[in-house]
This record gives sequence, C-alpha cells and structure tokens, in this order.
Amino acid sequence: MQTMNKQRRTLLRCGVAGLGVFLGNTLLPPSLSLAALSTRLSLFTEWLPPDQNGIRLPTGFTSRIVAQSGDKLFNYSWHAAPDGGATFATPDGGWIYVSNSELSNRKGGAGALRFDARGVLIDAYPILHGTSRNCAGGHTPWQTWLSCEEVDQGLVWECDPFGTKAAQVRKSLGAFKHEAVAVDPRQKHLYLTEDEPDGCWYRYTARSFDADGNPDLDDGFLEVAETEHTQGGAVVWHILPDPSAAKIPVRKQIARSSRFNGGEGIWYHQGIVYFATKGDNRVWSYNTYRQQLSVVYDASRYAVPVLTGVDNITVNADGELLIAEDGGDMQIVVLAGEQALPLLQVTGHDRSEITGPAFSPDGSRLYFSSQRGKTGRDSDGVVFEISGSF
Repeated sequence: MQTMNKQRRTLLRCGVAGLGVFLGNTLLPPSLSLAALSTRLSLFTEWLPPDQNGIRLPTGFTSRIVAQSGDKLFNYSWHAAPDGGATFATPDGGWIYVSNSELSNRKGGAGALRFDARGVLIDAYPILHGTSRNCAGGHTPWQTWLSCEEVDQGLVWECDPFGTKAAQVRKSLGAFKHEAVAVDPRQKHLYLTEDEPDGCWYRYTARSFDADGNPDLDDGFLEVAETEHTQGGAVVWHILPDPSAAKIPVRKQIARSSRFNGGEGIWYHQGIVYFATKGDNRVWSYNTYRQQLSVVYDASRYAVPVLTGVDNITVNADGELLIAEDGGDMQIVVLAGEQALPLLQVTGHDRSEITGPAFSPDGSRLYFSSQRGKTGRDSDGVVFEISGSF
C-alpha cells in the first residue's frame, strides 16, 4: 500500500500541473479552475486504513452498509447481484436509490431503497421483476429508471422509482445485449451501449413527445454509430432496419457500423456523452453538438494504469467523472482530463466488482454496491453509502 500511496502522490504532483492543457476540454467544466481542481484532488492523496466495512477512504469520509443481499428490509428481501443504480429526489426532501439485480433466467429485476431527508432508510420495495441479467441502465429527466437486460435480444424496461406504476418494456430501444442508457435532455436523444466484444453504440430518436416535451419511447427509430476511425472522430448515424432483431442481430445489420469492445457505463453531462469500453479499458467522450467522438482515457497509454476494469460511470456536481472498476483494484476512480486518481477502495472483495455509483440529490452521499461481496457469490452483494465533502 506504500507503493499505491507513492503512486497517488506522483500522479498529483505530475498530473495536476499537466491539467492546464485540458482546461478547454469538456472534462473540465468552466466553473472548475485548475487551482480549485488541484485543491480538491489533494484531498485524495492519502487513504485511511480500511474502516469497519473494509473501505479505504480519504480523511473526513465515512462509510456505512445500507443493504445486503437477502436482508429483509421492510417487506422486501434485498436482491442478489446488485448492479447499476441511480438516485431520485422525493417531495419530502429525501431520495430513492434504485438498484438492478443481475440474475439470469428471469430471476433478475430491480429494487429501491427510500431515504428520508435525514438519510434514514424508511422503505424498500421491488420496481421490476421476472427479467434477466439486469445489468446497468440509466435515469431519465422525467424521473424514471431504464433497466437494461444484458442477454442476447435483451430489452430495456422503464421503471417507476416510487414503485407505484408497473414497469413497461420499451421495445423501440432495441433487442440486444444492453448495458446502459444516457438521456440527452436538450436534443432529446437516448444513447445506448452494448456489452459485446464486437458491440456497437446506438442512439434513439423519438418521433413524438408527451405534453411535458419528453420523448415517446414507443414511437421512434434506433440508429447505430459509424466513426471515421477506431480512435474516434466524426460520427455518422445509420437507421437500423430491424431493432427487434427478428432475423439478424442488431449489431450486424449495418456493415459500416463501428465496433466497440464491451460497452459499459454511459453518462450525459453538459452536452457531452461519456461511455466506457471494458475490453480495451477506454473512456470515450462524444460532443453532441459537433457529433465528434474522442478517447479521453486509455489504460494502454500508461505503464502502470491507475484505472482498469472500467465499468459504471457517474459525474459529480463539478463535472468530474467517477469510474467504478469491475475487478481492477476494486476502486472508484476520479477522472479529470486524462488524470486518474482513486477516490476509494473496497478491500477483501477480490472476486467482486463495484457497481451502481450514484450521488444523493444534494451530492453529499455516494451509493454503490459490491456485487458479490467478500465471497464472490451473487447472494452476498452489499450496498454502501459514503458520506463526505465530494
């Protein structure tokens, strides 16, 4: 661990000074100056020893376990294999954390944890059941959760975080091995990743909208991306002839479509869509206005990369990316420009992966899961809450 801390200090000393070249990059929002970023990242140069929950955190941060697979929480037995997640504000000043269950054979689905304004858990309940390998997904601006099935011809299900409305399948979003979804609220597009070694990257466009201007997820068309070259560049979108994949897999319908090695988490922030590909350990950035794609992080560029096993993505209030590792060093890593610095590490969970990072609406708490806990079994998932000055 001394080696890790030395590496972290080296990154801060050498990396932050180099961040000046990224001040015009989309990864550094205008509100976050280089000096402010340097100060913020300096908080993460040293970890405390593992706490009672096995989490290594910076000074001033604390952790607690809010759910474990099999726990009876109110009338809901918390699900196994917790995966992608998101938070939603509630009218009483509290919030809801939703979490997928990545179980096969129609044993998957999604559940929700509801907290009051003080952060006290006050309810837990299912919002989707009877589906398969619900991996990641995405939140929508109209306060629903899109849960993705990571199976051949898997579908996307729109769920009510409050648990009052039945989940609805959205077939127009395609039938393929879905990973995650991000919604562009300005241009009304949905972007979708595919977890295949030769997977594609997709965009959904609605033909009609509801009274609030939200896109109709049953009336639209699905497109697939073609880039200038494998490292990125201008993107051309091609309409898919059969998103239902009745005869031909969706990713094989357009010969010119570009390949992405294992699409993972995806997130929209201020006109930019970020997504990760686990097969080559890259994080991509797509400018929705210029329709240009670029690689903002590539582990192969580093002799000893800090970030590997790139998976779920979230963004904090300052526009910094937080990347969860599937394996790797079981860390959540802050990514600003090409500089990666670990925020926290889960110890003793070597056969698991970090899933579902999401901030509470006020940004003071971070939720995530260790999908298979200490044992490496789906039945031993753990949901953590981290509090601190993010």
